[in-house]
Parts: sequence; structure tokens; C-alpha cells
Amino acid sequence: MKKITAIIVAAGKGRRFGAMKQSYLLAGKPVLNWSLERFQAHPEVSEIILVLEKEMPAGKYPGKYGKISTVVPGGTERQDSVIAGFSKLDPGGTDIVLIHDGVRPLVSEDLISRIIAAAGENGAAVPVIPLEDTIKKIRGDRVLDTMDRDGLGRVQTPQGFDYSILKAAFEKAAREGLSETDESSLVEKLGQNITAVPGEQRNIKITSPLDLKIAEVFLAD
Repeated sequence: MKKITAIIVAAGKGRRFGAMKQSYLLAGKPVLNWSLERFQAHPEVSEIILVLEKEMPAGKYPGKYGKISTVVPGGTERQDSVIAGFSKLDPGGTDIVLIHDGVRPLVSEDLISRIIAAAGENGAAVPVIPLEDTIKKIRGDRVLDTMDRDGLGRVQTPQGFDYSILKAAFEKAAREGLSETDESSLVEKLGQNITAVPGEQRNIKITSPLDLKIAEVFLAD
């Protein structure tokens, strides 16, 4: 049986939000706790590595969520935080690595399962939502062009990777000084094929107070 480790990244300072959004209450419970519960309950996930903002209290989480093996402080950028979590993995004991934003509290068991299956079969997988709005290219306050949205999509988490592929991507990034906003962008630079798995509209990222209200509606549905 493959060992699957989830790295939950909750190291943002929430500057746009006005507070550390991972600690904000959603239906009476911190946003991060919702995310942790989804991976704690998933039958295929063996281990959770939690990456926290340095000011957050780390000690309370392992006792509450038994799959958490390590809590590590995050870095300056998201990529630094993910690498900090990845460095704690057992090289010989981890098969698939899932990386999830701690502020995506509504991820479903089904989506996690589909990402695990696709990453296990093809080496790398990400959830994708098709674009519905018309996309414009702009500069300042001027519209320059209308882009063809066919073949474009919004990427979510969890993203799933074979351990060796993600390790190679991080090593290449270190050698070449690469910095990207998500891990699949680094994996692309290896020439590795990445499977696009249908994402979920409910799997929203909490980036503003409005997102909290939307998430509350989804939870009440």
C-alpha cells in the first residue's frame, strides 16, 4: 500500500484579509481546522505535515489530529513554506505527496481520492476549474485584447505528485533560482506531464471576508 503524505500549508500572514485567515472562524471553527479534518478523515492519507505561520501556536494541533507527524514554521514565500514541509518527509517511505492550501476548508474526500489516483497513475495531478468569464488582457486602465478561454482553467489544491518527481522539481528550482506560485509550475519545467482532474466549485480559497460568507452558504447547503 502506498504511503500518502499531505503537506497542509497555513503560513500566510493574511495581509489582504486583514488577519491570519487560517485562524478565522468559519461556522464556529477555524478555517484551518476544517482543512485538517478533511485529510485526517481520509482513509488513504497516512500522514500530515503542517506548515504554520511562525506566530501561530503549533503545539495544539498534533494532539487534536493524530495524523500530524510534524509541525514546521513557514518561510517568506509560499514555495519556501512548501519546501520546509517537504524537507521533513521520509525519502524512502513516502510515495505520493499532496500539497493543500490550509485556507481551502471545503475540499471533499472525493476530490482528494481522485487526485491521489491520478498522481499514482501518472506522477502528477492538479484539480482544475474551467473558466466561465470572458478574459481580457489589460494594461493599467486600458483593455488590450480578449483572450480565448478555451483550454484555460483555474487551478486548485490539493495538488498531488510522486515523491521523486516533486523532489526533482525542487532541486531544479534551487539550482536555477526558480520561484513559482504553485508546485505544478515547477514540475512543468521538468517536462513532466500533469493530469488535469476536474476540480470543485465548493473548493474555494478563503482570501477575503466575502469568501467566508460564501463558504458558510456552502456548508449550510
